Amino acid sequence: MPFLSVSGVHKSYPVGRGRLSVLRGLDLEVEAGEMTAIVGASGVGKSTLLHVIGGLDRWEQGRVQIGDVVVNDLSDQARVAFRNRRVGFVFQFHHLLPEFTALENAAMPLRIARAAPAEARARAGDLLGRVGLAERVSHRPGALSGGEQQRVAIARALVSRPALLLADEPTGDLDEQTGDALHALLREMHRECGLTSVIATHNPRLAACCDRVWRLADGRLSPA
Repeated sequence: MPFLSVSGVHKSYPVGRGRLSVLRGLDLEVEAGEMTAIVGASGVGKSTLLHVIGGLDRWEQGRVQIGDVVVNDLSDQARVAFRNRRVGFVFQFHHLLPEFTALENAAMPLRIARAAPAEARARAGDLLGRVGLAERVSHRPGALSGGEQQRVAIARALVSRPALLLADEPTGDLDEQTGDALHALLREMHRECGLTSVIATHNPRLAACCDRVWRLADGRLSPA
């Protein structure tokens, strides 16, 4: 049985008096431990797909199952708790809080989950070290480069020890050299943390790092 199963998902948005259909009976299966890329043109629905998988967006029809949990069976409160515990997100724009240090940003999911402060700091510090930022833990985002900020975002996504990592154009705002370094880091952390990962990207170099590549077009996936 696949770790992630998306079956017959339809998702649309209101536009004027009608609706824009973005996902049209979409199916996807990802095996445990697999790193999967979703490619496609800008605006085709890659972000929408990740938001549906992670329970950030509701959808009109279909089924999403992660492990033994059917996400669309969860109440809103249970879905938030499940997402915070089992799913890590990395976005193109890191969304770090500018008034907090790298350590405080990375620890934020644990603090929200009311983990003990010492445990949150220790786990965040360990992950920042593993992504190469051991000497930058006390720096605020404004003092970090774009690549360093995205490394903090990766540490933040992994601090709750999720089973599933969703990354939405994680290198889209970086130059090629920095992006390539981040590709390697994502692959390393995927392996070290025993993750199942789905990465939406228009970058063929990042897609080539993945185990499987799917193309999203006309609301459905096909092998790329």
